[in-house]
Amino acid sequence: MPKVISANVSSSAATAVAPTVYFDYTEDDARKVLKKIDWRIMPYLWGYATLSAVDKIIISNANLYGMSKDTNLVGQDYSWVGSIFYFGYLVAEFPAVNALSRFPVGKFLAGLAMVWSLTTLLMAVTHNAAGLMALRFFMGMAEAPALPGLTLITSMWYNKREQPLRVALWSSTVASLYVGLISYGIGHSNISIANWRLLFIVLGCVSMFFSIMMFIFFPDRPAAGRFLSEKEAFIAIERKRADNTGIENKTFKWYQVREAMSDWKCWAIALFFLCMNVSNGGLNTFSAQIVSGFGFSSLDTVLIGMPTGVIQAVASILATLPPRYIKNTRCLSAAVCCVVPLVCSIVIRKLPASNKAGLLTAYYFFYFFWGPYAVALSLPMANTSGHTKKLTVNAMVFLAYCVANIVAPQTFQSSEAPHYTSGYNSILGFEASAVAIMLVYFLGIRWENRRRDRIHGVVIQGDVRVEESFEDLTDWEKPNFRYVS
Repeated sequence: MPKVISANVSSSAATAVAPTVYFDYTEDDARKVLKKIDWRIMPYLWGYATLSAVDKIIISNANLYGMSKDTNLVGQDYSWVGSIFYFGYLVAEFPAVNALSRFPVGKFLAGLAMVWSLTTLLMAVTHNAAGLMALRFFMGMAEAPALPGLTLITSMWYNKREQPLRVALWSSTVASLYVGLISYGIGHSNISIANWRLLFIVLGCVSMFFSIMMFIFFPDRPAAGRFLSEKEAFIAIERKRADNTGIENKTFKWYQVREAMSDWKCWAIALFFLCMNVSNGGLNTFSAQIVSGFGFSSLDTVLIGMPTGVIQAVASILATLPPRYIKNTRCLSAAVCCVVPLVCSIVIRKLPASNKAGLLTAYYFFYFFWGPYAVALSLPMANTSGHTKKLTVNAMVFLAYCVANIVAPQTFQSSEAPHYTSGYNSILGFEASAVAIMLVYFLGIRWENRRRDRIHGVVIQGDVRVEESFEDLTDWEKPNFRYVS
């Protein structure tokens, strides 16, 4: 006989998204709702993450096809074309996070996707460094809410246990595979338009089509989902009750901003993201230059670069497996993944240029840097309560992401090509720091939980008042809140 879950909910728990009619349901009903959510939500999250990643990495292949020559880029100009995207991201991050709390999140993200799709198209008509940098800056502004928004959507639809795998799936963009296939095809074209310009046109059109589809069909929140019945919408929200992190609230609360800024956990996770994303900024901007420096032709370089996205996806999913089956192993899983690019940064500098197989192996394993991403991103999602505080922590994390991606391309000096010694040294140092920070976070979280148990008593799983779970209170304001590590 199926187990019936009774929804004993008082009306005072109602929030902006809480239902007014309540239902009993079985675990089988909950599984069916989760499956329905997966099929409707995850394709859009994956598509959005993939296409926004494409816009970041496309310049590497465009440069391989002559962008620098046609636009007269010299010295560090190309590095700045890579970095300036994140200045736009940095400028727009906090206004974008504020907007996420005021507008329907799906429509808002889709509208901005149309903007960055347009800037991708316009990249095809640029003729100098100033034009490239201006468009990349505005593209960064338009993409600023992308990752905070996708993170917020994940925390709205999925509970703590489900979040790491879902983040791993949508962040496993395999963008390099998608860009590589299109780039390889365009590399064989023989038309009057330069190959690098055609690359921007094709990818911009695909992104524009996707953003229009998302604007029309993506549901903004569980209670508003057109694809869910009234009972299913209730189950979608009720599944989140035990998380004790709330769902959504349209009121921006400044005290929660101040709390986030004074919470050591928020700063620790932001610093971790800064350190781990130096690899991201350097490799994404200079991937084609690194591989071609091993002695491969332009078309071979495009093909060789395609598996990197698959490696990122595999690393990300592998990192979520220990936390899925062993409680409180998210921090340790993230720290172990950071060791791989750390080792690669040493190996790739020590191997002789004649050892192409060894250099390529080290290059591929560099992309394990993406492994900790989903697991680490699930930590502030699971360990932060209060809608505005969650938005603020997301902003801090992605500001750190911006800083890393601004700094990283500058460590890859054109004068050091193709060996890029300074770039590899920076990856070594920052990945080592990432490991240390994550271990400190792990120990600090465990200490904080023990402190709360001493003061408020041990919390039994699932024993959370609905009023406390769905009210827009922060984790500091909830005595029964316990952190995951």
